Amino acid sequence: MLDINPILLIATLIVFLALIVTLNSWLYNPLFAYMNKRDEDIKRDLQKVGSNDDEINELYSKAESIITNAKLETAALREKVITDAKELAESKLEAKRAELAKEYSEFEQSLAQSREQLMGDLKSQVPLFTEAVKAKFSQI
Repeated sequence: MLDINPILLIATLIVFLALIVTLNSWLYNPLFAYMNKRDEDIKRDLQKVGSNDDEINELYSKAESIITNAKLETAALREKVITDAKELAESKLEAKRAELAKEYSEFEQSLAQSREQLMGDLKSQVPLFTEAVKAKFSQI
């Protein structure tokens, strides 16, 4: 039936224990060391990320302050440019108004001269008109 051989049982036990010792030294210990090292690296990286968050927040706040300052400077510069442009436009308008006023006064003077000349011409031709009117009435 079933025979149990003690020598074979002891030899199998010795081979099994040798296999366990060999696997422990060649496979399990390096594997556990690698896993522990990996866990430590992950913890260290998480701590670095945590410290990077502070740096990122600091840099973000600096960037926000720079952008705010740039917007303020831009608004001030824009106001200055608009004010300068308005002043330049006003000076050009005043110059053009002065020129137009001068031209208008010259036109009024020439108009007054033309009116006087026309009145003089009409006054000089009044006797001719009166004679022409008398001649027309005499014909009627």
